[in-house]
Amino acid sequence: MANDDNANGGVNETSPLLERTTTNSNKPTTATPSLPSRLHAHFTTNVSTQWGDLALLFCYIITGVLDSSATIAWGSFVSMQTGNTIYLGTGLVAPSEGTRWLRALIAIGFFCLGSFAFARYHRLFGGRRRWVIVSSYTLQLLMVVGAALMITLGPPADPKGEVDVWVAVPLGLVAFQSGGQAVISRVLKYGALTSVVLTSIYCDLFSDQELFAGLREHAERNRRLAAPVLVLLGAVIGGIWAHTSVGLMGAMWTAAGLKLVVIVAWCLWKADKDDASTV
Repeated sequence: MANDDNANGGVNETSPLLERTTTNSNKPTTATPSLPSRLHAHFTTNVSTQWGDLALLFCYIITGVLDSSATIAWGSFVSMQTGNTIYLGTGLVAPSEGTRWLRALIAIGFFCLGSFAFARYHRLFGGRRRWVIVSSYTLQLLMVVGAALMITLGPPADPKGEVDVWVAVPLGLVAFQSGGQAVISRVLKYGALTSVVLTSIYCDLFSDQELFAGLREHAERNRRLAAPVLVLLGAVIGGIWAHTSVGLMGAMWTAAGLKLVVIVAWCLWKADKDDASTV
């Protein structure tokens, strides 16, 4: 048998004809996704609605900053349209006695247009897609920045002055983006946290049968309590700016900075596990 082995070149006939030279040759290899692929997957997934109320509550600070400074500098709200509706109604009775009613009308009109446009934007491209929410807030930020630039470069704001381009355009821009900010509450299924309404929150809060429940036992009560507190905080910040030489300009740039914080948060927000594979 030794001769047979030598005749076959020293190869045992019981040995495999094709020996495996490496132990890992048959293991499947998984290519690491490229950075563009990972970014695409990250921004096309739906964001989780868990803790989404925190992002919406943060926007109440922005509302407080904008509305408090706007009422002092422009004589009208930019987010909360109940007050503007009252200003409009009283102004229509005696339109020649001031321009507050006209400013209120501009704010109401552009807020409605913003709600219309942003709602359809989210429906068209996917409400909770990360890139849709981020781009929505980015558009809002650009409008606040545009208004801030006009206020910075233009004449000082006068709540009783004429309604010229330096008033109408920034007022309209900020009101328009406020409508977009309110729409996000519908997208995330937190309908009560529009960031522009407090009266119904006050009513729901103090009529709640479990008003005095433990802090961890009633999340909805906690949200209702936090909303007016955060608006008040924003109003204090806006009021402080309004009573300085910086005025409305400082409030606008502060609101822009806060809006940027929200954008960064949504970029890093946890994805919805049920939709994580959807691209």
